[in-house]
Amino acid sequence: MERMIFDLAKTPLRALNQFLHHDAKTGSIEKVVVLNPDGAHNIAVGLDCPVEVEVRGHAGYYAGGMNKTGSVIIHGSAGTGVAENMMSGKVHVKGFASNGAGASAHGGLLVIDGDAGLRCGISLKGGDIVVGGSVGSFSAFMAQAGRMVICGDAGDALGDSLYEAVLYVRGKIKSLGADTRIEPMSEADLAAVADLLAQAGIEHAPNEFKRIASRRELYHWNADANQEY
Repeated sequence: MERMIFDLAKTPLRALNQFLHHDAKTGSIEKVVVLNPDGAHNIAVGLDCPVEVEVRGHAGYYAGGMNKTGSVIIHGSAGTGVAENMMSGKVHVKGFASNGAGASAHGGLLVIDGDAGLRCGISLKGGDIVVGGSVGSFSAFMAQAGRMVICGDAGDALGDSLYEAVLYVRGKIKSLGADTRIEPMSEADLAAVADLLAQAGIEHAPNEFKRIASRRELYHWNADANQEY
């Protein structure tokens, strides 16, 4: 496998991203290793080719954002908005993720081995997210499509104003958001959780998870609700 090494202690981040946006598309390089990221923002943003990027350390804001077909592995934690607006491919955070992880993701898979902060999966639009630990409050807020598997606990207002996305939680839920409810797990749900856990490399029994979905009462205006939902 041909690979390139970028040491951000010696090379500007701009050079790394320019290489990923242009030279990597030739297909001659299959893997790019990033050394000494030291929390730099916007690492491997806007990938548009099937290249693997291995970040050996912590990443700052928006790492792996707008990813399309690429694979990003972060051997550390990630700041706000990791894998934001991802289209396809995979982003794997070996540590923890800050706020807004996977926000507005349309496709692909985001795996977070540790905990995720507030609003994980906010406005999810079709991507899959697997969190090995717990998630903060307002996670999956207004999630429209896609799936989230949460192996730990969930904070306040989980799935507030949820649409067609489905959430699976193994631990405790502090509170559910508006128009959200716990539903029975079907055979299809068990199979979906098993598949996502396998892709994430996390071992749990699918029957330990709860299904959270929309009550669908916010889909249409109800004048008798008196603004209370």
